Amino acid sequence: MTESKQHDLRFERRLAKRNRAEKRFRLFGKLAISLGLVFLGVLFLTIVKTGIDAFTQTRIALEVDIASHHFDAKDPSHPESLAAANYQGIIKSSLRKAFPDVKSRTEKKELYRLVSNGAAFDLRKAVGENPSLIGQRLMLWAIASDEVDLVVKGKVARTAPVEERRLSDRQMQWLMALESTGMVERRFNNTFFKGGDSREPELAGIAAAALGSLFSVLVCLALAFPIGVMSALYLEEFAPKNIWTEFIEVNINNLAAVPSIVFGLLGLAVFLNFFELPRSAPLVGGMVLALMTLPTIIIAGRASVKAVPPSVREAALALGASPLQTVFHHVLPLAMPGVLTGTIIGTARALGETAPLLMIGMVAFVVDLPKGILDPATALPVQVFLWADSPERAFTERTAAAILVLLAFTCLMNLAAVLLRKKYETRW
Repeated sequence: MTESKQHDLRFERRLAKRNRAEKRFRLFGKLAISLGLVFLGVLFLTIVKTGIDAFTQTRIALEVDIASHHFDAKDPSHPESLAAANYQGIIKSSLRKAFPDVKSRTEKKELYRLVSNGAAFDLRKAVGENPSLIGQRLMLWAIASDEVDLVVKGKVARTAPVEERRLSDRQMQWLMALESTGMVERRFNNTFFKGGDSREPELAGIAAAALGSLFSVLVCLALAFPIGVMSALYLEEFAPKNIWTEFIEVNINNLAAVPSIVFGLLGLAVFLNFFELPRSAPLVGGMVLALMTLPTIIIAGRASVKAVPPSVREAALALGASPLQTVFHHVLPLAMPGVLTGTIIGTARALGETAPLLMIGMVAFVVDLPKGILDPATALPVQVFLWADSPERAFTERTAAAILVLLAFTCLMNLAAVLLRKKYETRW
């Protein structure tokens, strides 16, 4: 065999070895991506399976006799009379009428536990909206207690021991009697989307937390977007290239990697302790989130501005435009898709933050819906944290449902970023 043929064989062997190595690398990459997708799918399916039932709520039909003697005889429709009525007593009376054989005090207490305390509030709301119901009978679909809800949904086996299902054998018999007559139904859980936080799982909702997150994000955008865009334009177009601007650029890049809890400590020290702003208010939460989002917006804004071709600037200046007009009339509009994308992605990250909001007190138990940025409020991630730490089993599905809502908001914001980039992106 000649030397040239030997060289060709060695070359072919080396080439085949490289091709095999490349195939192995591609295979490992595909396996890694597939494994990651499997883990992500299992996680998502677990959350969906756990939280999907929270969007429905078990209700029990009660024939409620709204007797006039529960109200002021002179003016039963007066607001004070409506507020002072014993609605809980009316609900209990309806339960006793449904099961007249219940006589002892212990059995009555067990019977009352089939229905949530929120049934009295539903009855009060119905009578307050329509006082003509006084003296009449009303079919009220009352909210069932969380123990009953778990059994009806199959979260707790009906054959499980009493200690696990937390319903006595008598309560199970009453529940089956109601189900046999069609008095038990699963309906859409409006309370979950309209109510605030509650110690009772069946009455807990995300409305207060969602409004707190909305107000915080609005404050964050109102502060971070104009400051971030102006900073990016100044650093990229007007700032002199010296040691000070390099120092600022390095620190902006470092701030993007700082743990979020550090911004929470900064907000606690500056906004709450020094400026004495209201604690657990969306105003303070939005300011802390704005500090955390600013580096992302500035970095994305500078990259977008830098991507605009120099010919655009040169053409504008050649036609007599000032440097300021060139930037705001030509450069910024062309860079805006990238700026908006960075802003939305940074805001989506801020929407899911918990640690900085915990540091400024947005971990409060909030029942009433906040009406402004100065009212006490919490946020969706914090609400998830609070419910996950609750001992009641019914909070588990509500925690997963709140996570699904938070994921939906985050996905929508990321989808908006993708659509904005595709719609306004200019290819040079």
